[in-house]
Amino acid sequence: MESHCRDEPKGPVLHIVVVGFHHKKGCQVEFSYPPLMPAEGHDSPLLPEEWRYLPFLALPDGAHNFQEGRPHEESFMVSFLYTVFFHLPPLSEDRKCVYGVSCYRQIEAKALKVRQADVTRETVQKSVCVLSRVPLYGLLQAKLQLITHAYFEEKDFSQISILKELYDHMNGSLRGSALEGSQVYLGLSPRDLILHFGHKILILFKLILLEKKVLFYVSPVNRLVGALMTVLSLFPGMVEHGLVDSSHYRPKSSASEDPTLVESVSGAEAFVSVSATDIPAAAGAAEGSDRLLKPPSRGSPESSESDWETLDPGVLEEGPKEAGEGKEAEPADAFDPEPGTPITVQPQPAGGQGGVVQGLVSGLEEDQYGLPLPIFTKGYLCLPYMALQQHHLLSDVAVRGFVAGATNILFRQQRHLSDAVVEVEEAGVHIQDPELRKAVSLTTADLRFADYLVKHVTENRDDVFLDGTGWEGGDEWIRAQFTLYLHSLLSSALQQDNERLLADYGVPFVTAWKITHNYRVWFGNKHPAMAAITPGHPFQGQYSVADVKLRLSHSVQNSERGKKFGNAMMTTSRSMVQTGKAVGQSVGGALTSAKSAMSSWFSTLAPPVAVTAAEPPEPAAEVQPMN
Repeated sequence: MESHCRDEPKGPVLHIVVVGFHHKKGCQVEFSYPPLMPAEGHDSPLLPEEWRYLPFLALPDGAHNFQEGRPHEESFMVSFLYTVFFHLPPLSEDRKCVYGVSCYRQIEAKALKVRQADVTRETVQKSVCVLSRVPLYGLLQAKLQLITHAYFEEKDFSQISILKELYDHMNGSLRGSALEGSQVYLGLSPRDLILHFGHKILILFKLILLEKKVLFYVSPVNRLVGALMTVLSLFPGMVEHGLVDSSHYRPKSSASEDPTLVESVSGAEAFVSVSATDIPAAAGAAEGSDRLLKPPSRGSPESSESDWETLDPGVLEEGPKEAGEGKEAEPADAFDPEPGTPITVQPQPAGGQGGVVQGLVSGLEEDQYGLPLPIFTKGYLCLPYMALQQHHLLSDVAVRGFVAGATNILFRQQRHLSDAVVEVEEAGVHIQDPELRKAVSLTTADLRFADYLVKHVTENRDDVFLDGTGWEGGDEWIRAQFTLYLHSLLSSALQQDNERLLADYGVPFVTAWKITHNYRVWFGNKHPAMAAITPGHPFQGQYSVADVKLRLSHSVQNSERGKKFGNAMMTTSRSMVQTGKAVGQSVGGALTSAKSAMSSWFSTLAPPVAVTAAEPPEPAAEVQPMN
């Protein structure tokens, strides 16, 4: 390891880095404090080999396309700041992920007070980047945006004192900060995500639980990283403690071309899969123990799945025969709603779950329920933003899966390298494998859960002052609902004869989930706190007409046939409207002409005015003869 790896800074912020775009050399590091290479100076462009992609991550592809705006209006460009989150491989001996937050923008070259000789273009592009030990994305972004704005306002990029002050300030203010509460989730809004994705948010949740290759795509990059990290924030404890092993990769063109890769990180064999010698050893130690729950005394509710969903409980694996042996205490019903009201569960915020301890098998800091699940371990990567230079990681044999974000269309075009492509702009989730589509499809209980979230998020949105400020429908409430969903799933997996309980989550999904690394590691450990969680889907229950309507609505909106049917209906509707207008115009014109012609014809045939004879004058009074 290089000497720079042994110099361990004391604070949470490792480096402040400035990356610029050179017209000949491309993206390169222009300044770093402390120096990225201790033997070099602050202005050295040299990088540790593990961080060779840093310039391309800090200054994303097509950054200029979203900052040009109206170049003649300088004030407009000054206010334009874009942010990107990214992960770097570890350098230090603790082998933990390095979290990067970068703010980038561009400025007109003619506006600079000091114009350096290598500035040959009309605009100058730069980014200010923070490399941190802690995943405080939103908090780092808020501080960094202010400093980046001030740095560009100087219009003299040789003034680096403000960057050194930023380093000292961040390390002073963040030192000892606990990774919990609102600091971690600042800027990550599940409420906005549900408003955009609707029921599909639960499909994304299931895809990640299955440790599939999930690629998020959208431009610009700030929308990309925001959506991806918000999805991960739905997993309890994931952002705080579950990403420390999420960036263990080597910057090589291909793992197959590098025979030394087997010696990197934890070894290629450990990356590719969890071998049979890893988990059974830990699971065997737990056999016969009292860690598994005894089925509750009350009969488990019947499965809410029916034949029309083609869920066969027999497909599920048999629960361990040792489960529950010697168990005396019955689990407490922490969430035991009335049978008729399965959707009124109100879990408490996740902050009251107690402290965290080091997991014996996962190596992560876990709470009393064994969360976060060890998803991003053993070669399963989390890369909020991938530069084009990292494209080889999609097919690297040492990478068993990933949740990654990209803005370059080349990533989206090569769909065969991903199991699912998430089109953030159109809120689409594209899955080619029919078996995977079946595994992550939403059951009726899932649809109730997703619809429950959507309704609570969308109600009362007309009041702009109260929107999102209450507990129900707010960001923390949404995370609490997903925590309940995951707790119930894990509790159901511990039960004997749990086929009916797990059927509400989907038999194909549960079957696929039980062979994942995260499930096998979690199942191989003891989690006594799970005894307080009531097994079964929180939205289980009998079918109703509302469920049929919900299923039809979801199918029409999300299935390919439904989309085609919907498009055909829209096309037909538009055609009918256009045809109706055309027919109306032509028929209406003809009727108008006919009406005017008839009016003129009738005017010629109008009956003559009746001539009334003049009344004869009253006869004169008869003159009586005089006698």
